[in-house]
Amino acid sequence: MADQCQTNEKTERGVQEGGAQTKRVRKLPGVKHIIAVASGKGGVGKSTVAVNLAIALKQLGFKVGLLDADIYGPSIPIMTNIVGAPLAKGSTEDFVAPVENHGLKLMSLGLFAGTTQSIIWRGPMVHKILEEFVTRVEWGILDYLVVDLPPGTGDAPLSLSQLIPLTGAVVVTTPQVVSLADVERCVDMFRKVNIPLLGVIENMSYYKCPSCSHRDEIFSHGGGAEASRKWGIPYLGEIPLNVAVRRGGDEGIPITVSARESEEAQAFLRVAEGLTHTIGKTVTLNIIQ
Repeated sequence: MADQCQTNEKTERGVQEGGAQTKRVRKLPGVKHIIAVASGKGGVGKSTVAVNLAIALKQLGFKVGLLDADIYGPSIPIMTNIVGAPLAKGSTEDFVAPVENHGLKLMSLGLFAGTTQSIIWRGPMVHKILEEFVTRVEWGILDYLVVDLPPGTGDAPLSLSQLIPLTGAVVVTTPQVVSLADVERCVDMFRKVNIPLLGVIENMSYYKCPSCSHRDEIFSHGGGAEASRKWGIPYLGEIPLNVAVRRGGDEGIPITVSARESEEAQAFLRVAEGLTHTIGKTVTLNIIQ
């Protein structure tokens, strides 16, 4: 048992030391802020939030890219209606250009492997493909690069913390206790690798009947706000559950594009505004320190 405890201490120390190197790793030329969107478990709508958050940032007037780092389940091509492999660029074709749609620059392994082909890779291969996305994609000038991480606390978040200087991470949860417990592990991971936590988003926060406007809190309500107080990180807001949001993802036309004035789209816009405000304070704090 003592040996096991000593091993765990060494592992944690190694992760922390690795995270401390993030400010010295290569930086994407022209990209001001890199935002990871994460969750501790699947099924909380993380990719839906990442897509609509990126579009909301675009609607606020920023230049935005979206990187699908969910290597084992790349869903961004379907959710943004993009097809075909990106084109090689440069005289030696060492670089590729992102695909563009809905005003975003987009990159996903799903553009190369297809949306139905299984990805059966170990950790080193995940690290390698993420490194390719960082070093060989010509993102150009961007205010924000939103990165859709896979659920959990595995290879992809750790690799990105070592490859690029993340501005910070946004954590997506649903209100119920079982989801919050998993997300807390995600928060703990980011703190161990020294990545700032920019906020919590409560997805599927409530359901409002389109016929009678009755509100039903299917998965409970308020867990995200309570968690943000507990963890000491900003609460960016709540996103209602609505069939139009699901339909937008399935059809590749997100709710922030198809129904910009809807309650759901406006909720994403408020979250984006809160995120930019938090990032502004975080950057100012880092400069002062």
